[in-house]
Amino acid sequence: MNIIKKIPKELLELKNPPKELYFKGNIDLLNAPKIAIIGSRRASVYTKNCVLSLANMLKNAGVVVVSGGAIGVDIKAHEGAMPLSIGVFANGLDEIYPRSNERSIKELYKNALAISENEPNYKAKPYDFLLRNRLIIALSKAVVIAQADLKSGSMQSARLCKELKKELFVLPQRLNESEGTNLLLAKKEASLINDFKAFVKLFAQPKEEEKDEFLEFCKKENSLDKILAKFGNLVYEYELLGKLEINGTFVRVLE
Repeated sequence: MNIIKKIPKELLELKNPPKELYFKGNIDLLNAPKIAIIGSRRASVYTKNCVLSLANMLKNAGVVVVSGGAIGVDIKAHEGAMPLSIGVFANGLDEIYPRSNERSIKELYKNALAISENEPNYKAKPYDFLLRNRLIIALSKAVVIAQADLKSGSMQSARLCKELKKELFVLPQRLNESEGTNLLLAKKEASLINDFKAFVKLFAQPKEEEKDEFLEFCKKENSLDKILAKFGNLVYEYELLGKLEINGTFVRVLE
């Protein structure tokens, strides 16, 4: 079993940071921007579809999705974000739990990242899941609670978000279907995600501008004859676009 030698700095801000972290998978994901998506094990079909869509959009924007591997919201978040996903487990990583999620959990192990502060064969106790939640929240720049009952682990996580000064978001939900998240909205303790694209844009990795091969060549080589030999009449197209100027047998790129 692999052990993370250096505890991530986000976790060191906890009052009770983990002493050790075991992992399977791609440890480099810890260095990427991370958003947590958590919520009810009894999530509605609507919520699951929203989570799949949001997680996939975050992945496509280079954002890693963190969750807890549980049935319902958690596993849909992992599936939507694969392979840019981190599963944080209460059990040891040699114990697959829950068994109903075995296929997706093994995919986390192989193609994404799974971590636990407990030894490989450790069987989780009820209180371990609350301890696990603190790691999910601490690792993440912001937290999305997709669906939650009033008395639930997700609502305890919402309180921890406030304590750790993490921005909290919720999905739009109908009355009586997610009383916990609707209460967070009513108390102005969470922001509503009413536009997935706008939300993702808040956290998206800036894309590196692709360099123009032709202009890069012209910056190094100013001979018109050599540029024509390599790129043909493209040089005249770029001149018309105002990206360069031709002076006799020489070419100058216009910044």
